[in-house]
Amino acid sequence: MQSLENHLIDVENGIIKLLDPPFDKTKLEPGYIKAYLPGVRENGGQYTHAAMWAIIAYSKLGFGDKAVEYYRMVNPIEHSRTKEAARKYKVEPYVIAADVYGAKNLQGRGGWTWYTGSSSWFLKAGLEDILGLKVEKGILKFDPCISSKWEEYSIRYRYKTSIYNIQVKNPEGKCTRRRSKVLF
Repeated sequence: MQSLENHLIDVENGIIKLLDPPFDKTKLEPGYIKAYLPGVRENGGQYTHAAMWAIIAYSKLGFGDKAVEYYRMVNPIEHSRTKEAARKYKVEPYVIAADVYGAKNLQGRGGWTWYTGSSSWFLKAGLEDILGLKVEKGILKFDPCISSKWEEYSIRYRYKTSIYNIQVKNPEGKCTRRRSKVLF
């Protein structure tokens, strides 16, 4: 994870790269990935599936502060907070981009939006791995890994015909909590 932070997390551009440096002038033939320009898509840009997997890994390791920070960082709305940022991002701020470029002249530009695979992983990372809400075989389970700065959060969750208003408090400022189960 330290190597990921040292080489692949680009805070300035709000991306988590798939690899670095990109394939460019090399004898290596990694396949179709080299066909993309250096820093574009999987060739040195953010491949959002993998960015979500990194965030899930931080959560599973109990690093809630980092999981939340990087989740917020890659959230498309963060790429559109200002007119300048939106002009750089160039895609819809309300959908997940499958990739965000890391090339020098295209850094931070979104690509291939409305891609359901990336949005599904984004939802899973946020709801299940950070907020900790999972339903397995009719059992509601909580195993959050949140920011230590969060004092509390709430979830309004519908399951079949019931609506659950769930409030999680964090008075001790911890990233992880003990697992609990609620039967439906």
